[in-house]
Amino acid sequence: MNATLSELQALGLELPSPAYIFGAIVFGLIGLVAWRLGRKQGNRRQLWLGVALMLYPYLVPGTAWLYAIGLALCAGLWVCR
Repeated sequence: MNATLSELQALGLELPSPAYIFGAIVFGLIGLVAWRLGRKQGNRRQLWLGVALMLYPYLVPGTAWLYAIGLALCAGLWVCR
């Protein structure tokens, strides 16, 4: 069954924008670093903020929300260091 892009869009499925993909990768990498440092240093708040940064892009549908939440979580990392 070969589904073209227009058929998938008719079903309500859309590909994310390049800005969304870039943001998800960047915030995921920041989350990975925060998680590793939090685990190494025993800082539970940093560890869980890192986990949140890695996982939240799967739950956020819009690019603006992705960047807003990602920046807020990064600010949380900055404050807890």
